[in-house]
Amino acid sequence: MIPYINGSTEVSDFLLNCFVRSPSWQHWLSLPLSLLFLLAMGANATLLITIWLEASLHQPMYYLLSLLSLLDMVLCLTVIPKVLAIFWFDLKLISFSACFLQMYIMNCFLAMESCTFMVMAYDRYIAICHPLRYPSIITDQFVVKAAIFILARNVLMTVPIPVLSARLHYCGRNVIENCICANMSVSRLSCGDVTINRLYQFAGGWTLLGSDLILIFLSYTLILRAVQRLKAEGAVAKALSTCGSHFILILFFSTILLVLVLTHVAKKRVTPDVPVLLNVLHHVIPAALNPIVYGVRTQEIKQGIQRLLKKPW
Repeated sequence: MIPYINGSTEVSDFLLNCFVRSPSWQHWLSLPLSLLFLLAMGANATLLITIWLEASLHQPMYYLLSLLSLLDMVLCLTVIPKVLAIFWFDLKLISFSACFLQMYIMNCFLAMESCTFMVMAYDRYIAICHPLRYPSIITDQFVVKAAIFILARNVLMTVPIPVLSARLHYCGRNVIENCICANMSVSRLSCGDVTINRLYQFAGGWTLLGSDLILIFLSYTLILRAVQRLKAEGAVAKALSTCGSHFILILFFSTILLVLVLTHVAKKRVTPDVPVLLNVLHHVIPAALNPIVYGVRTQEIKQGIQRLLKKPW
């Protein structure tokens, strides 16, 4: 709905117009996207229940993994049901407040996920480089403090993104050429100057995600240096296996993010629907693969899931 006010139009709703130049993508994408969504929700729920019920998994590393699963589930629920509603029922309309709420949750929880990966990298660094001090450093209190830091930093730092966008004057166009309420996709519809929005999105993104990736890279550099000094037979393989799952998850997260950034930079060379597709997939593919990787590669979780399935409910 776009009411007529004082000779101009004031937007009160938006229309999410997915894949404007490739509408056929909706047909072939809806089935795999729905399967990925069900896989993400089911796998993360199974992982959370397993960690909750198995006393042997009540350790800081698995608490951090539980936090990651919760973040993945919230991101999936924020984005994918609405995208599937557009694909299946053509429910493109989204209210002004719902759009900016979705924008905030996406930015906030994506940053929290990145920060969680950074804390998990620190956990692996202590486990490999200072194994004797690990029980005294990585404690339940450490996890609580880390969770508070993750929450406080990213909740506060991402608030200006939807606030700045919501304060803009939307005076006519209300069709968002995206499946989700991405900040710049929405802001470019306004009649006002979006320079501040662009600058904050750029600065905030590189400050939050960039600093996390630098610290993750530093952690793994120190881990590799420590591993090279190990002399005992099989020690290198054992050390690397303890952080292998975490490293794979970071690759999932950062690779899709990197490709998304590169397609935005080279947007003149690719169809604009490609970044839209990558933006949607980034909210479901890591969420679907994260619990599977840990479930397959971590013996304790695998055994916990097997015991859970054998319980006489």
